[in-house]
Amino acid sequence: MNGPDRRLVRVARDVFEELDRVLGPERDPDGRPSANDFLTVDLIAIVDRFATRFEELPPLIRGREDYRILVSAGTLVDAFAVVGQLLDDGSIEIMSIDLDVGT
Repeated sequence: MNGPDRRLVRVARDVFEELDRVLGPERDPDGRPSANDFLTVDLIAIVDRFATRFEELPPLIRGREDYRILVSAGTLVDAFAVVGQLLDDGSIEIMSIDLDVGT
């Protein structure tokens, strides 16, 4: 349930497609996580951050406070950059993700 200090967050289909493209359906023998691994660990934390601290994230575009970006180290990937947009209804859509999975 969404409390007064927590926004509803939706994740766009493009994000799931990017996770599948970059990470794939199964763990790599070299230790790269699967898309499902990322969904159940890192994406949960990302959604929580956007839901509870959207206003603290830096704007993606100067003068457009409705677009914010989260750049951070991941638990399962080296780093990620995630863009979210505040919608008219007060919810947030996670629009894109860029992963750094190392070499």
